[in-house]
Amino acid sequence: MTITEPVRTVSAKATDGLLWLIAFIHVLTVASLLVVLLSVSQAEAAEDAACGGSNILAGLEQSDPVRLAAIRREADAVPNGRGLLWKIEGQGLAPSFLLGTMHVTDPRVLAMPVGGAEAYAGARTVVVESDEIVDEKRASAAIMMRPDLTMFAGSKTINDFLEPKDRALLENGLKARGIPLPLVAKMKPWMIASFVALPACEFTRKAAGASFLDKKLAEDAVSQGKTLKGLESLVEQLSAMDSLPVEWHLKALIETLALGKTIDDVLATMTDLYLAGDTGMIMPMMRSVAEKISPGDLGYADFEQRIIIDRNRIMAVRAEPILKEGNVFMAVGALHLPGKEGLVELLRQQGFSLTPVK
Repeated sequence: MTITEPVRTVSAKATDGLLWLIAFIHVLTVASLLVVLLSVSQAEAAEDAACGGSNILAGLEQSDPVRLAAIRREADAVPNGRGLLWKIEGQGLAPSFLLGTMHVTDPRVLAMPVGGAEAYAGARTVVVESDEIVDEKRASAAIMMRPDLTMFAGSKTINDFLEPKDRALLENGLKARGIPLPLVAKMKPWMIASFVALPACEFTRKAAGASFLDKKLAEDAVSQGKTLKGLESLVEQLSAMDSLPVEWHLKALIETLALGKTIDDVLATMTDLYLAGDTGMIMPMMRSVAEKISPGDLGYADFEQRIIIDRNRIMAVRAEPILKEGNVFMAVGALHLPGKEGLVELLRQQGFSLTPVK
C-alpha cells in the first residue's frame, strides 16, 4: 500500500504529533467523556461496526522492503519491545503481573494475551491508569471541575480558529460520527480530535455501551470484590494533554481530518502489532508514516516527554508500594511499557524482576 498525501500541508511537528495523538486517542479521560456525548448521538451512529484499514507494514513488504527493514531495525533496538504480559517478582513477594493494554473495545484485545486471564483471576489487587473510569458520575464530575482543561474560555469556540475549508472538514468529519459541530464547538481541539479519529467500528461499539479493555478490567475487579486502585487522576491525564499548545493541537486536528482513511490504516497496523505483542514496533511504524507524509524535523519530543515519559515516572513511583504488597494485576497502555524510560525498565530499577510471559 502507499501512504496518501494529505489534502493540505501542515508543519511536520503537527503531523507527527497527530500520529502520537492517534496512539493515545483512547486515553481514559476521553473514553469517560464519550459516555455523555454518545448518549446524545447513539441513535445516529453508523450501524456497520466492521473495522476497516489495511496493515501498512504488510504493504511495505511488497512496495518498500528496504523501508520496512529500517523500521524493523529501529524496533529491535527498543528495550523491552516485545511482550504484553510481564511477570513481576520481588524477594518474598507473591508474583504480580503487568499488562500492556489498548484502550479499545476490539474483542481480540479484550481477550488478553495467553496467561492474562489466569493472572487476573488470581490477583487480589487490580491497578489501572485511573480508577475513576468505573464511576461515570465521578468521572464526569472530575472533568467538570476543571473546564479550563477541556473547554475554551468565555465566548471562544473552535470556529474562532478555523478557516472556512477547515471548518467544513471538521463539520463533515463529525457528521459521519453522528455529532453536530455545535455540540462540541466549545471543546479544545484535542478533545474534538478524539471523535474524528475513532474508527467507525470503535465508535459504534462504544455508543452501544461496550467497555474498552482497561474499563472492563476495572469493572470486573469491583464486581469480583478485588481491590481496585488507580495510578493517576483524570485531571492529571487531562492536564498532560492540555499542557501542549492549543495551536499544536489545532494543526493536529485538521491533519487528522485531512488524512482520511490513512488513519484507519495506522490504527489497523497498531492493533495487529499489539496483538502480536510487538509493542516496540508501534512508534517506529508511526514515525515512518509521519516521515512519508511530511519529511523533515518531526519534533515529537514534547509530546513524548509529557504524555509518555513524565507519566511513566509518576506511574512507577505510585505503583511501587502497591506492588510491594504482592499479588497485583496492573494494566496500563502498552506504549508505557517499552523503552529505556518505559515502565518495565523503571520497575526493574526499583528492584523488581520483570520477565515476559510467553
